[in-house]
Amino acid sequence: MRTGILKPVLQLLQILVPAGVSLAAWAAWLGWDQHRDVQPDGSTTGPYEAWQVIGLVLTLLLSVYWTASRRYFAGAVLGTTVGLTTAAYVDWSDDSSGLFVVGVGLIMMGTFVVTAAASAVIASPKGNGRESVMGDGRGNEA
Repeated sequence: MRTGILKPVLQLLQILVPAGVSLAAWAAWLGWDQHRDVQPDGSTTGPYEAWQVIGLVLTLLLSVYWTASRRYFAGAVLGTTVGLTTAAYVDWSDDSSGLFVVGVGLIMMGTFVVTAAASAVIASPKGNGRESVMGDGRGNEA
């Protein structure tokens, strides 16, 4: 009977952990940089630099790889999508123009599509990518 109670908790954790990792990664890479840079010609850029976004993407790719390689597809896709969407909403919701909703929507759709595709590639029918490097799981090395 104990496994009956434990199973829904584990399924929920498979989504909440990647969501938490996504929120923390957003805060670590993008959350601290809130000002725009003024260029010499008067134009503004930012608030994020390319290296920050690349760092966020690579961090999330590690999280998606770890989750999808363990066959937790819902966690890899839904957890990452919920985490990034929530982080973007919280970070951008002070925009008075209301256009932040468009950006949050694009974050949500893009994250969903990219994590679904990455999860499918990671857990392809050939295996999860480890067989060619570490063997076939039966003690036979490649």
